[in-house]
Amino acid sequence: MSAEAVVAPVVVTPMRRRHLRGVLRIEAQQGPGGWSLGLFLAELGREGDRIYLVARQDRSVVGYAGALVAGDDVHVTTVAVDVDHRRRQVATRLLVELSRRAVALGARNLTLEVRASNEAALALYRRFGFAPVGTRVGYYQDADGGREDALVLWATGVDEPAHLERLDGIEADLPSPTVVEEVPW
Repeated sequence: MSAEAVVAPVVVTPMRRRHLRGVLRIEAQQGPGGWSLGLFLAELGREGDRIYLVARQDRSVVGYAGALVAGDDVHVTTVAVDVDHRRRQVATRLLVELSRRAVALGARNLTLEVRASNEAALALYRRFGFAPVGTRVGYYQDADGGREDALVLWATGVDEPAHLERLDGIEADLPSPTVVEEVPW
């Protein structure tokens, strides 16, 4: 009889100040030009028009995502996963919950930028219905001083039944349920 490894559930919860040490650790893995503590604190202070989530596993922050709400458009500003937790569908879990919260706030469309070379992220975003609509030339700065283009992606009609069913299908394909926690205010 072999013992199967027990994997701790992934918990998605609103980002709080206490999560920022773990968030900044992951942010440092992303390369130059990352977000500062001050920027995260300022974003967390904007409660009415921002959505920031963290994914935790075994009490450690393993990923985070954020968005800016602008009427019926929501701009996904950041999605990052700890390098040791990539390819474990952490970003998928975050995007499902971020999308649902965006729709609850009245979103009809989602938009974001992504490195043109980031095939894994592009595949993830396509799964959520994002499609390229343009390019921001030289948007990202690399460690060596070089620059890389960003693709501008949009997902429209995210409040429509077909998209909500897409989210349900993505969530159903996960190997285990996501635990979604609310923060008691």
